[in-house]
Amino acid sequence: MTSGDRAGMYFYPRIRKTPYHEATLRYGCKAFTTYNHMYHPIAYTDPVDEYRRLCTDVTLWDVAVERIVEITGPDAFDFTNWLTPRDLTTCEVGGCKYVILCDEHGGIINDPVLLRMDRNRFWLALADSDALLWAKGVAYGSGLDVRLREPDVSPVQIQGPKSRPLVRDLFGEHVSDMPYYHCAETKLDGMPLLVSRTGWSGEVGYEVYLLDGSRGDDLWERIMTAGRAYDIAVIAPSEIRRIEAGILNYQADMTLDENPYEVGLGWLVDLNKKADFIGKQALRRIKTQGVKRKLVGVEIAGEPVPGESQHNEGRWPVRHGSKTVGYVPDAIYSPRLKRNIGYAMVPIELSKLGTKLSVLVPDRGERKMTVVKKPFVDPAKDIPKS
Repeated sequence: MTSGDRAGMYFYPRIRKTPYHEATLRYGCKAFTTYNHMYHPIAYTDPVDEYRRLCTDVTLWDVAVERIVEITGPDAFDFTNWLTPRDLTTCEVGGCKYVILCDEHGGIINDPVLLRMDRNRFWLALADSDALLWAKGVAYGSGLDVRLREPDVSPVQIQGPKSRPLVRDLFGEHVSDMPYYHCAETKLDGMPLLVSRTGWSGEVGYEVYLLDGSRGDDLWERIMTAGRAYDIAVIAPSEIRRIEAGILNYQADMTLDENPYEVGLGWLVDLNKKADFIGKQALRRIKTQGVKRKLVGVEIAGEPVPGESQHNEGRWPVRHGSKTVGYVPDAIYSPRLKRNIGYAMVPIELSKLGTKLSVLVPDRGERKMTVVKKPFVDPAKDIPKS
């Protein structure tokens, strides 16, 4: 038995712990999952309580599972620009971009946040997939002079309306007042860090990337000490808030079997950029021909969707009349909107706003469902940009 007994589970060396692992146990983590071959805290208190703290105060998350692919070398820009359909000529040093990585057929491999630290130095902060191995395979046959590795980098997120004054107290105004989707290197009590104005919440937020894993506990407690003035809470990433914000979760809402146009990420594909990129011809063909299915926003009638996790644990069948036509990959009850919201993958002819469908909810039977606009809250992202 290990220290994991305090969280009611075993821990094994084949799954790595984050540098903040012991701190998460001290602060009451009740459940973990695995993500990028690491233990990921997913519950401390009630999910609705965590959501409310995120929306009203400031919160700290252990997200060191967002592993980094670092790309360096003389050809790092050309290689990185080849990996993604986004045009990186518009990404300045110190800038960040939400990007996708696609295979040769247009399937989505990952949807990382890209950070550019120098002319030929990039980070890809990954969702849950082995994108480093894929990128190494691409690099091997590319003929480009690049080096790829997973550096000693472990992020936490500081999210919520009080995050800016907290970050100002910790790092100064030059960091707290950074524009949305920018980053800067800094130090705190001798700890090397990079801070970005990004996050997975739809709230004002920052990600703090620790560049020395041995200092994980030091960084955690330093943030918590400064955060007490702002009623800081330790929480897990909020499924409620991210679905309200229209944020997708790789491996749930999109996989290698989907392309950007099917899931509403066509705006990340720049078919007019001068440089070639992996999947360009396939994506051009998909856009020209049009998609046959689409991930839409939905409202589900009835009482709050069931489950201790407060959202579905698997895909729910979507029906049109007596025929199964698609699935709901994610649904959740929004306390703010007082209704069940989520996503559904449906045939393109059933994707119009106002379309009436039904969904089979486990242990609750069939419920009425309507196609609605997404994001469900703050469609212009005025909150995180503020």
